[in-house]
Amino acid sequence: MSNKPQQARRAFLKNLGKGTVAAGAAAAVSTQAFAAPTSPAESKKASGYQESEHVRNYYATLRG
Repeated sequence: MSNKPQQARRAFLKNLGKGTVAAGAAAAVSTQAFAAPTSPAESKKASGYQESEHVRNYYATLRG
């Protein structure tokens, strides 16, 4: 039994892994390139917990 089929299989799997990483990196870069730029005020406003009317209604249903 020769090692040639095993080596070919290992090379294939290694290249498949490299291709997956490259595709993921390309997808991440393309998403960042087309993301809408936000000002610091907008990003600060949108981040964190925001209690809205919907959330207050949900809390009211929990109280009984």
